[in-house]
Amino acid sequence: MAWLHVVLDVPDHLHRPTAAFWSRVLGWPSGEPWPAHPELRSFEPGDGAAYVHLQQVGGPAGVHLDVESDDPDDTISRAVALGGQVVAPFERWVSLLSPGGLAFCVLHTHAGRAPGPAVWPDGHRTRLVQVCIDSPAPRHGAEVAFWRHLLAGRWVDSSDEEFAGKWHDDDSGSPVQLLFQRLGESDGPVRAHLDLGTDGQPEEVRRLIALGAKDFGPGHGGWHVLQDPAGLDFCVTGNSPDAPS
Repeated sequence: MAWLHVVLDVPDHLHRPTAAFWSRVLGWPSGEPWPAHPELRSFEPGDGAAYVHLQQVGGPAGVHLDVESDDPDDTISRAVALGGQVVAPFERWVSLLSPGGLAFCVLHTHAGRAPGPAVWPDGHRTRLVQVCIDSPAPRHGAEVAFWRHLLAGRWVDSSDEEFAGKWHDDDSGSPVQLLFQRLGESDGPVRAHLDLGTDGQPEEVRRLIALGAKDFGPGHGGWHVLQDPAGLDFCVTGNSPDAPS
């Protein structure tokens, strides 16, 4: 099983505005702090399981993944054999780094159902459907290989040289897919950004700018680049908010 969660890591002083912003973006309220982990809270959809979370951190803003597994010990062992590194074990999860330095956690599977899209007053719909893993060119091949071997699922190659392809989970109903982008940078760590899927891209971009998103304009591939209050870039894409392909 490879149900994925998305965690926004946000510095303490930007936690409140970022929580308020993403609550309005997603259409889901920000929940109470997690028991025994007050630095963490979830955005709570009206239907389905929470899969977008917010964490207060002492360092810079970023995005990391949580990977559910039926056998976490096996998944962690395979991750290490594939070039990953264990950072720290916790009671409910283990924190690791990918070969390129992207943080992720492995935790035991919990039964869940992906929530549906948010429907806005003008009728267009939106859901966070994708995490794009951004790798500097020298790290790109190893990072793609790591995730393809670690996660069971369907792989679709990209015809665009900038992208290796997409990972999909067709079995467990993971709410997000992974896209792998090759950056033009010659060095630096692998990181990730979020992609919203919508059936009304112009309307959604206008809505997000009105919420306070910084606008960087259209990308060359049909997406639109924005930035949240913590300085995290994200994109509005034409991916379906139901079942992206």
